[in-house]
This record gives sequence, structure tokens and C-alpha cells, in this order.
Amino acid sequence: MQIAITRAPEPDLEPAGSRSHDWEGIDPERALDQHEAYENLLTELGCLVRRLPPRPPLPDSIFVEDTAVVLDNIAIITRPGAASRRGETGDVARILAAYRELHRIKPPGTLDGGDVLPVGQTLFTGVSEQTNQFGIAQLSHIVDAFGYRVKPVPLRHCRHLKSAVTRIGPELVLANPDWVDIKPFTGLGIIEVDSREPAAANALLLQNTVIYPDEFPYTRHRLEAGGIHVRNLPASELIAVRGGVTCCSLIFPVRGSNGHLVPIHEFDALTIETT
Repeated sequence: MQIAITRAPEPDLEPAGSRSHDWEGIDPERALDQHEAYENLLTELGCLVRRLPPRPPLPDSIFVEDTAVVLDNIAIITRPGAASRRGETGDVARILAAYRELHRIKPPGTLDGGDVLPVGQTLFTGVSEQTNQFGIAQLSHIVDAFGYRVKPVPLRHCRHLKSAVTRIGPELVLANPDWVDIKPFTGLGIIEVDSREPAAANALLLQNTVIYPDEFPYTRHRLEAGGIHVRNLPASELIAVRGGVTCCSLIFPVRGSNGHLVPIHEFDALTIETT
């Protein structure tokens, strides 16, 4: 059983943490339709979707991935690099507290979840404008006791690590080498995005399926040619605000005391308090 935490887009959604005077905005109705299609696909692929309540003062709150890093036994509540986004973490922490031991990134550290890519016991972590060295050091200290290691990754030309590289298999990643140094990923298989689609590295692996935007057909062909099972969906409004298919959900498994995944029917009556 996997839970997917989501939050619908606000009408004034803008590029995360950015308040640009020349921003022309997105189509709010289309954004809602695309987000609903995204949630429906998560449900179809076996997730129990739990949508957080709207938070109108927090227009970037659709990007729930940035608020936490969820591992097998613990969850780290982040401290987003944009001060305007730090109010987004409370709702997520209240849900995760029912399933994981919580830890927190504290000042002066900053960490966005979109900068953390777990592959096995390694947490590749982007050194970005949003995630500083203090945040990376705190993350490393927290997870070391649980058998994880943090490997910093230099970025260029992008906001978050997962804009430049995401996992598409157990030991396989999709990457744009113009946006990320791929040397830290030595030992993993790498499929590079098509050069005509520089923003195409953001993909969401769920079970044995990769959720992928309609808007990047050339890179999708590379995935399919590599034997990857792809389910595509429209994501134009997310892409317009520098988002992607990973950043709109926090997905984590729920296991019983025997270590097995909890069946979805056991959550049918679950109510999550987020007020």
C-alpha cells in the first residue's frame, strides 16, 4: 500500500518561490484538470491519494515534494529555501507523523525535497539555490544512523536536482547532463534526455511504471526504446511553472508490523486531520 499526498494548484500558481512581475500566469482550469488526471493515474497505479486542503496564502503549495524527504523508517521535514514556502510543511508533517518518525531541518539549514533523489541507500542531494550546505550536513547527520549516505551533486541551469535527473528503474536514471554533473551517478545506468527537450529529465517511477509528461515525445521514445513502461499525461501547466511530475506528490509505502505492505482496503475509513 502506498499513500500519495497531493494538493491542488492554487489559481495564482507561479514558478515555485518566484514572484516575477512579468509572469503571465497559467490557465487555472487546465491546471486543475491536469492535476486531477495526475491524481487519477496515481490511484490507478495503486496509490491511496490524500489531497491536502487548499492554502490560499501559499500559491506554490502544489509542490508538496519540497516539504519532506520520506524514507523507509523516517521522514525529514524540510526547511524550504524560499522563506515564502515554509508555511507549507505543517500539513505534511501532521500526516507523516502517523507513519514515520519525524526529523526536521533547522536554521540556518535549507533543504527542498526536490533536491533529494534516493537510490537504494544513497541520497543524491543537489547543491542548489534552495538547498545549502548546512541543510545537506543536517540531512547527512540525520540519515547516517539509519544506514543512508548523502552524496552532494552540483547543479547548473536548473532549480532542483529532480529537474535534471530522476530515477526510472532500480539502478537507472534519466538525466540532462547539461544541467547536472553526472559523475556522482557512476555505477548507475543513465538514459540522457533528447537535446531538443532540456526540461525532460523529470519522471516519476511508481512500481514498474514511469509517469511522464506528454510534452516530451522525443525523450519518451528513448525511454520506451530502452524497455521502460511509460504512462504519459498532459503536464503543460506544471512545466510552465518549472514543475514536473515528481514535485506534485509525496509517495511512500505503509507497512504493517510484519513488514508487509498494508492492503488498501484497511485505509478506506481513514481520516486525516490537517486543520
